[in-house]
Amino acid sequence: MEPTSPRCQLYVITPPKLVPEAFAPHMIRALEAGPVASFQLRLEGADMDQWRAAIEKLMPIAQEHDVAFIINNKVELVQEMETDGVHLGIQDMSIKEARALLGPDKIIGASCLDSKHLAMTAAESGADYVSFGPFFTTRSPYYPKEKYAPKYMVSPNILSWWSAIMEVPCVAAGGIKPSNCHDLVKAGADFICASSSIWDYPGGGAAAIRDFHEAMNQVARKAG
Repeated sequence: MEPTSPRCQLYVITPPKLVPEAFAPHMIRALEAGPVASFQLRLEGADMDQWRAAIEKLMPIAQEHDVAFIINNKVELVQEMETDGVHLGIQDMSIKEARALLGPDKIIGASCLDSKHLAMTAAESGADYVSFGPFFTTRSPYYPKEKYAPKYMVSPNILSWWSAIMEVPCVAAGGIKPSNCHDLVKAGADFICASSSIWDYPGGGAAAIRDFHEAMNQVARKAG
C-alpha cells in the first residue's frame, strides 16, 4: 500500500457492525466522493459466515473503485476469499507467520499503538505499513482504554520520527476527523485512517470524504 503521490491518502474502516446489503449504498456514495486508498472490513462479534457475506458484497465495490480491500485479523479469509490483504493487531498472528502464509503479494499492515519497537519489528518482518495511534479520544474497542486516557494520546512526533528514517508507509489512526487531521498530515502520515468520523459524519460518509480531502489539501497547499 505505497502512496502514489506525496499527498496523504485516506484509509477507511467500516463500522464494527453492519448489514452488508444496507451498508453497500453508503459505501458506494463515500467512495464516489473522493479518492480512498484502502478500505478495511472490521466486524465486531461476527461469525465466519457473516464475514464471508460481507466480503462477497463489499469487496466488489472496493474493486470497482480501485480501492485496496483489507480485512481485519482473519488471515484465513484473505486466502479463501482473495482479499487484497489483512490488518493485524498486536494480539494477532505475527507478521512473519502471515507473510509465510500469504506470500509476497498480499498487503499486511500492523497496529503499533505508540511503540517504536513494535513498528520497527513489524517493518523488518515484512509489514507493508505500520499504524500508530490513537492520536485523539476514540470510541474504538481496539485500543486499551486503561492506557489511553485522554492525557496519554499518541504524539504526532512519532510520525515525523518514522517518516525521517523509514520508507515503509505509516498510518495515523484513532479519533481523527477532518477538523483535527492537519497536524498529523504535516507530521508525515502517509495515510489518515478513519471509521466513525466517516460513517457518523454530519451529511454522511460522502461529506466526510470530501472534507477530509479539503483538510489534507490545505496542508499540501501551505507546504507548497
